[in-house]
Amino acid sequence: MGEIKFEKAIQRLEKIVDDLEKGEMDIDKSLEIFEEGIKMSRVCSKKLNEAEAKIEKLTKDQKGEL
Repeated sequence: MGEIKFEKAIQRLEKIVDDLEKGEMDIDKSLEIFEEGIKMSRVCSKKLNEAEAKIEKLTKDQKGEL
């Protein structure tokens, strides 16, 4: 499976939050999707950090200043 895109990860994370907030799942299923939510959160964080680094690199002038 290829790398998940930010938009897909955030959509899945939102769905997981909605499902957990409903409180209708048993504890095992809740833990399972909570774990998936943590993974999606990490994907989103990584993607945002990469985007921030790229923006900083693109906006620096020749002296290395913003």
